Amino acid sequence: MSGLLALFDDVAAIAKLAATQLDDVAAQASKAGTKAAGVVIDDAAVTPKYVTGLPAARELPIVWKIARASFFNKLVILLPAALLLQAFLPWMLTPLLMIGGAYLCFEGAEKVWHLIVPHKDKGPQQAKTLDAAHLEEQRVKGAIKTDFILSAEIMTISLSQIDIGSFWIQALALAAVAIGITALVYGAVALLVKADDLGIFLSAKGRLAATRALGRGIVKSMPAVMAGIATIGTVAMLWVGGSILVHGLHDLGWHLPYEQIKQAAKRVAEAVGSAPGFVTWVVTAGLDGIIGLASGLALIPVVTRALVPVSGWLFPEKA
Repeated sequence: MSGLLALFDDVAAIAKLAATQLDDVAAQASKAGTKAAGVVIDDAAVTPKYVTGLPAARELPIVWKIARASFFNKLVILLPAALLLQAFLPWMLTPLLMIGGAYLCFEGAEKVWHLIVPHKDKGPQQAKTLDAAHLEEQRVKGAIKTDFILSAEIMTISLSQIDIGSFWIQALALAAVAIGITALVYGAVALLVKADDLGIFLSAKGRLAATRALGRGIVKSMPAVMAGIATIGTVAMLWVGGSILVHGLHDLGWHLPYEQIKQAAKRVAEAVGSAPGFVTWVVTAGLDGIIGLASGLALIPVVTRALVPVSGWLFPEKA
C-alpha cells in the first residue's frame, strides 16, 4: 500500500510539474504575442488586397494557400532558425530585431508619405492585362513573400520577449505564438474578404427588414472598416518599430532615447494624477511612434535611391 501511495505521489508531482510547464508556455506565448501586435495587425490589414479583383469563388482558397505557407514559414523555417540563433549567436538577436524594427518604421512611414504625396495604384491595370490564373499565382507569391518578412519579425520579437531559459518552453511558446497568430490573422482575413458577400446575401435574401438593413450596413461599412484596420496597422507598425529601435539602442549602450522617453512619460503621468499606468503607456507609445515615423521617413530615400537600385542591378530578373 505504501508503494502504491508513493506512486500516486510521484504521478501527482509529475502532473503538477507538467501543469506548471504548460502555464509557463501559455504565459510566455501570451506575452510574446502581445508584443508582436503591431506586425499582426499590419499582416491582417495587408493580406486582403491580394484577393482584390479576383473571382469571389477563389478568395477563400487563396487565403488558405497563403495561410498554409505562413504556417510552414513560421514552424518549419523560422522557429528552428530563431532557436539556433538564441542558442549559438544570441548577440545577433538585438541587431536583427532592430533591422526588423527599421523595416516596420519604413513600411509605416511609407504609408504616411503616400497619404501626403499620393501615388497611382497600378493594381487594377495589372488585373486587366493578366488572366485570372496568372494573376492569382502572382498575388499568392507576393503575399507569401510579404508574409515571410512579417513572420520573421513576429518570431524575432516573440523570442526576445520569452525570458525563461528552458529550450523546450521557448520552442513550445514560439510554436504556440506561430500557430495562434497565423490562425488569428488568416481567420480574420477570411472574415474580412467574405464580409461583403455576407452583406449582399443578407440584403437580398433576408426575411426580416432588420436583417436586410444589417446586410446593407455591412456592405456600406466595409470600406471604412478596411481603412480603419489599415490605419491601426500603420500606427501599430510605427509604435512597435520605434519601440524596438529605442530598446535596441538601450541594450547596445546608448541609453539617452530610452531614458528621455521614460522620464517624459513619468512627468506627464505625475501631472495628470489619475490612471498613471495608462498615461505612462500612452506617452511612451506615442513617443516611440514619433521616433518610428522619423526613422522611417529618414529611411525612405535610402531605400528608394540606394537599396532598390542596387537590388535591381543584382537581380535584374526581379526588377
